[in-house]
Amino acid sequence: MPLFGIPGARPRDPGFTQAFVIALCNQKGGVGKTTTTINLGAALAELGRKVLLVDFDPQGSLSVGMGLNPHSLDASIYDLLMVRGTDPHTIVRPTKVDQLDILPANIDLSAAEVQLVSEVAREHTLSRALEPLKPEYDVILIDCAPSLGLLTVNALTCADGVIIPLEAEFFALRGVAMLTDTISKVQERLNNKLQMIGILGTMYDPRTLHNREVLDRVQEAFGDKVFETKIRRTVKFPETTVAGEPITSYAPTSPAAQQYRDLAQEVLARCPAA
Repeated sequence: MPLFGIPGARPRDPGFTQAFVIALCNQKGGVGKTTTTINLGAALAELGRKVLLVDFDPQGSLSVGMGLNPHSLDASIYDLLMVRGTDPHTIVRPTKVDQLDILPANIDLSAAEVQLVSEVAREHTLSRALEPLKPEYDVILIDCAPSLGLLTVNALTCADGVIIPLEAEFFALRGVAMLTDTISKVQERLNNKLQMIGILGTMYDPRTLHNREVLDRVQEAFGDKVFETKIRRTVKFPETTVAGEPITSYAPTSPAAQQYRDLAQEVLARCPAA
């Protein structure tokens, strides 16, 4: 049975046993990882999937983008990773969007990277922490920190697939080779089920020659691994952060909301059989 079945609205399939875990990863900051995590999650929820967003960045941008104050959290994903016996259900928060929950983070998470160094099987810490939640969701999206450190390696070790949001700029393109090398090493040494789901062009302006040239080069290098959907620049995204909700609910008829709905359909079509 395909893990996601045919794209389209449906109730949660009682035959599901584990969530499909996707890491959104790029060591460069400001490329749209958090925006994509939020809005892809909301678009998947619209299609009937039950989705968990995991904030795995000490900056807590995903949590802020979903209307939470990271500084006022009683507990966060740091506690789930580092405090033995923590029940993940006590940390997961509902959001304003039906079928969409969040596992929040704050600056405490920055300490985990240092503390995990001395842990046994440290690369598998996140995977173990999320294990009790996997039967309760269809999809888990992990918003990674802008680095290739131990936190990101944990996310890749936990994930079934990875999406690389890539700003349509030359300097963003330069880091992709390093990132794909890290993904290959994780595949070989830690997680042989990890697959590249796709590279997503973000902050795209088709009117500029530079943007078009960058995406053409990505297409030449990665072929069908590049999503057909491109996320274009819009002033709406900063507004949604202030509102603390996805663009699919803040501006549901906007072109940007439709782009993320198109992306959700592409992601579902690319995901493997269970």
